[in-house]
Amino acid sequence: MKTNKKFACAFLIFTALLGNGCKKILEEHPQSSIVPSFFNTPSGVLGGIAGGYAAIREATYGTEGFTAEMDAGTDDHLAGGSASGIQLYTYNGINSSVGGAGFADAYRAINTMNGVLQYGQSIDLDAATRKQYLAQAKFIRAFWYFLLVQKHGDVPLHTEFITVPTKADTRAPVADVYKVIIKDLTEAAADLPNVPTAPFTGKAACKPVAQFLLARVYLTRGWLTNTPADFQQAYSLFTDLIANKGSYGWDLWQDYGDAFNPANDNGKETIFVSDHNIDTKYGIYPLGQAQGGGPYNLLPWFTNFNYPNLSGINSYESTSGSLVTTGAGAMIRDVQYGRPYTRTRPNSDPVKTGVNAGKRYILDQAFVKRDVDSRYENTFYTAWISNVATANTAAAANNKRGISYTMVPGVDTGIYMPPFDVAGAPQFVGARPFKGIVIPPKYWNNNIFPSVKKFMDPSRAAANFNDPSTRPVVIWRFSDVYLLAGEAAFKLGDLANAAKWINVVRQRAAYRKTNTAAQNLAAVADMTIQPSDVTLDFILDERSREFFAECQRWLDLVRTRTLTARVKAWNNEAAAYVKDEFMLRAIPQSEIDLVTEGPKMPQNPGY
Repeated sequence: MKTNKKFACAFLIFTALLGNGCKKILEEHPQSSIVPSFFNTPSGVLGGIAGGYAAIREATYGTEGFTAEMDAGTDDHLAGGSASGIQLYTYNGINSSVGGAGFADAYRAINTMNGVLQYGQSIDLDAATRKQYLAQAKFIRAFWYFLLVQKHGDVPLHTEFITVPTKADTRAPVADVYKVIIKDLTEAAADLPNVPTAPFTGKAACKPVAQFLLARVYLTRGWLTNTPADFQQAYSLFTDLIANKGSYGWDLWQDYGDAFNPANDNGKETIFVSDHNIDTKYGIYPLGQAQGGGPYNLLPWFTNFNYPNLSGINSYESTSGSLVTTGAGAMIRDVQYGRPYTRTRPNSDPVKTGVNAGKRYILDQAFVKRDVDSRYENTFYTAWISNVATANTAAAANNKRGISYTMVPGVDTGIYMPPFDVAGAPQFVGARPFKGIVIPPKYWNNNIFPSVKKFMDPSRAAANFNDPSTRPVVIWRFSDVYLLAGEAAFKLGDLANAAKWINVVRQRAAYRKTNTAAQNLAAVADMTIQPSDVTLDFILDERSREFFAECQRWLDLVRTRTLTARVKAWNNEAAAYVKDEFMLRAIPQSEIDLVTEGPKMPQNPGY
């Protein structure tokens, strides 16, 4: 969320208070300086709202722990060679100390919104502005409670501002939490403007954003309770957003790749973001040698393989058929290709057993039709252009190409990683010597894999290649409205409309700027599905194609109650350990241990 400069003071005061404040709602010895009178002024209310938005970036989208929770232990992501919190990826040995990213931060934000709503009713503002401020607080409270209830199920439910600490707390039933979420979002949608309005500019909440989240809530609750009325509510809201997209300034880019152009981060396809701007009026965003676990946008780096160390031009295939990387590399770390954290990789391992034995999920199930569907090439790097001069002579003992060559930075391809087998790899493409290194799927493993490119941030200074990204993390895109409308129609048994809405997204994916008009028309026809093609598995595969690595996958599988089945079918690492109980993350043990009076707070099964 962006605010006018006149409110910067309020935000900084608020963040300073948080810095000295109570870190958990159950803390025995609070030191919070936020008192009810803080919310009696417009600047205080605005500061509270700004803090609610700030918590999103500080604890969730873009951070390491939360990103792992959203992607790990699913069908389309596996652990990278330097994965932290490996239990999230495999479920082997998972316990109550794993999987609670953002839990305490959520309740700090919720308590702040409770203060805004409880004491902000009488602030000295005109009625319309005051109503918008309170609607923002309702949206933020609903955002956090929805995230909590999806991740953890029954959770403590507080709707009044807490100023007195307690050692007791209880978990409210999921049904009660959903009632608060739906009430908040219904009221927020009624009171928010059609487009973000000062001081809530950028991609802050507005009426259609609240409606989108409300529709998503109904859809999720519908899956949980098998309630057709919820699916109908969701479908009506999604299709209303589509019908009125012009009023809201929403639409799809013609080219799927344009959705990830940094210039379009806040463009027409973007619904809601987590800002990571270095402008101090949004808070302090530390830069320089960022480490995982901080409040940074590190999303571009988590899915990066270690391209500088594994691009040796003298690499060769061993007698066992694996890639041995050796010799000077054709790449050094730079801002274009990002910092290689090697945390998470696309699931390209051949399935070991069952009906899918031998298939690779990413290549054989998700990103199929790569000749007409542009999403693979817009999601993953297939080529890295060399950024360092490297040479070899024909007579060198380690030169297996038989030619002399010099790698020209900015011209020659240092790494070619096609999604298909290449004869002659890693030194040749067919019979043709290749200057760099060719890495087809047979060489991919937990250290060598296609890197996700759609989040990359080339805007940083060349010397700052280790800095975190200052791009916003796009939480929801407009293509989600179409796919979720299709999902709701599917649950209503309306396969014709399910195919209709899914086809909008698929047909957009067929477009390439390099195609002729005739080629694009042919691709659209090839990508168009029929109602009989729509199954739940097809919907989930489509969502993987459209939203790979966008922090949606675990929630998708949990919402559709397919986590266990899909992981067993596709994920070699986790198949033996996944259980239905893991459709909920644990309540952090540190929070449970704070309840020392009254009934003990129960933990979720399986932890």
